[in-house]
Amino acid sequence: MLKFLGSRILTFVPTFLGVAFISFAFIRVLPGDPIIVMAGERGMSEERYAELKAQFGFDQPFLVQFWEYFTGILQGDLGQSFVTKRPVWDEFFTLFPATLELALCGMVFAVLLGLPAGVIAAVNRGKLWDRLFMSSALVAYSMPIFWWALLLIIVFSGHLQWTPVSGRIDLVYYFPDATGFMLYDAAVSGQKGALWSAIRHLILPTLVLGTIPLAVIARQTRSAMLEVLGEDYIRTARAKGLPPARINAVHALRNSLIPVITVIGLSVGTLLAGAILTETIFSWPGIGKWMVDSIFRRDYPVVQGGLMLIAVMVMIVNLTVDVLYGVINPKIRKRS
Repeated sequence: MLKFLGSRILTFVPTFLGVAFISFAFIRVLPGDPIIVMAGERGMSEERYAELKAQFGFDQPFLVQFWEYFTGILQGDLGQSFVTKRPVWDEFFTLFPATLELALCGMVFAVLLGLPAGVIAAVNRGKLWDRLFMSSALVAYSMPIFWWALLLIIVFSGHLQWTPVSGRIDLVYYFPDATGFMLYDAAVSGQKGALWSAIRHLILPTLVLGTIPLAVIARQTRSAMLEVLGEDYIRTARAKGLPPARINAVHALRNSLIPVITVIGLSVGTLLAGAILTETIFSWPGIGKWMVDSIFRRDYPVVQGGLMLIAVMVMIVNLTVDVLYGVINPKIRKRS
């Protein structure tokens, strides 16, 4: 198991280096000058411009700038925001709980509905439930996030007025932001109605963010289940007279989990990417909205550091998925 884990960890090195270079180069190919953006409408003299350019190292060759940036990363220094003057680490982990809370709710929503939908569709192959669930999954996967979000806002926030349009909680509630997780902080605040307000604000963003992963999980579960249901040991279990529920839940679903776990792991990247649009539309104060605002402001350290931290988290999730492979199917460990 240690050899298997070590081989997976070694893949971090080239991936980490590649992500560092891409995140560094990405913001620099965009039009705009961060120094001019910082100056705003006031403008600045040529001397002051040259002074700031030297101060931030923009007068150095590209590779020299990248090397200084990369060595800083290795020392745990992601830089300081041009706008707020705060370390990128502090800003990221101040806002990350909001994104994590939204992503976890979106993933729970996707898994709790996607897995049963895929199993039911596979067991009822070619029947009404199969066609209904798979057609719905195809529509959900094809739907643009921004259009789906606006549609839900129009229906549930505009016409029905069941849910708020933006934010994490109503402005009438105020309590210490102890953990950054609004559901928990609202629950322990002792203020009547605070938890329900936080839940209402979370409903629409969760539906929007979890829709595409739900569709992918449902379709992958159906595909994996159909493959397993055609195996000889499933026919043997049926011949022995085992209950269909036991065959489907224990024998078929368990052996279908590896490709499903793969999809769930890859969906983490989808959730973080979808969070950028979702948080922007719903004014959700997380890292997605923070990144978008930083791109417009040409805040190089924030964009670079944010991309790096998000990439590292996705890499850790993928490593966890690989380890789960080895736990579920020991044959994979022997091949590696």
